[in-house]
Amino acid sequence: MELSITRYDKAEYIETDTGNKVSRKSVICGSQNIVLGGKTIIQTDCVIRGDLRRVGGGPTVVVAIGKYCVLSARCVLRPPYKTFKGVFNYYPMKLGDYVYVGEDTIVEAATIGNFVQIGNNCVIGRFAIIKDCVKIEDGTVVPPHAVISSFSIVRGSPGLCAGELPECIQDVYEQETKDYYAKFVPRR
Repeated sequence: MELSITRYDKAEYIETDTGNKVSRKSVICGSQNIVLGGKTIIQTDCVIRGDLRRVGGGPTVVVAIGKYCVLSARCVLRPPYKTFKGVFNYYPMKLGDYVYVGEDTIVEAATIGNFVQIGNNCVIGRFAIIKDCVKIEDGTVVPPHAVISSFSIVRGSPGLCAGELPECIQDVYEQETKDYYAKFVPRR
């Protein structure tokens, strides 16, 4: 599949030293608690909640995002939370490298591995663990605390394994996210 060039208004995006492209129209709360791995694209109206962190001591990194990730328009990344021994707390969220999150998707997972594609209009429940090399199709709802094994294709509500990906998918997803980044260029 050949990706077309996506042109954006250069004034709308901030480009960091590590090549991250972040829309000025995105909502990033608690930026001091968010780590971007480099060459990540955060598009318009994306919401990342780095301000939702554990009370008292604990890790200062709330949301960690790997390299060559694409967070599409209007997606929401919110750390998972629970009440333990009567105390309400948020827990860190980690996205691996080469992850694509589709439009209008809400993610509250604990961990998303490397080489993962999440479709549009998905909900990834609290504390879900998505292993490496997974495809989650459009409109899928992954229930809280679910564990999605590597090389799975997941669809439906609730999200169930609907097939397997080939072993070469790692190379395919890596190339697709690198191509997306390379073809995400400013207007002249």
